[in-house]
Amino acid sequence: MYIVHVHCRVKPEDVDAFREACIDNASHSVQEPGVARFDVLQQADDPTRFTLVEVYYTRDDPAHHRETAHYKRWAEIANPMMAEPRSKVIYDNVFPGEDGWG
Repeated sequence: MYIVHVHCRVKPEDVDAFREACIDNASHSVQEPGVARFDVLQQADDPTRFTLVEVYYTRDDPAHHRETAHYKRWAEIANPMMAEPRSKVIYDNVFPGEDGWG
């Protein structure tokens, strides 16, 4: 498994629209063959901060994800809403092991 946490801070006035755009992107992303999981998290004590938890089967799958129409739509809508550039942290799955979730 190849796991990416994307950290976003959005402008306060764009929180609701950003949330909607992320839900739309995630609902399509989970249908991609290379996506095992796609979560949208909103920070409880600061609603302008989001983390997208993207779990892929292989290291090549994020590149395929970025070529989809729903990702391109999300990027076009979401990028102007960012209060700062988004960042990402990449993880390798340690447990439950190579096959993912069990």
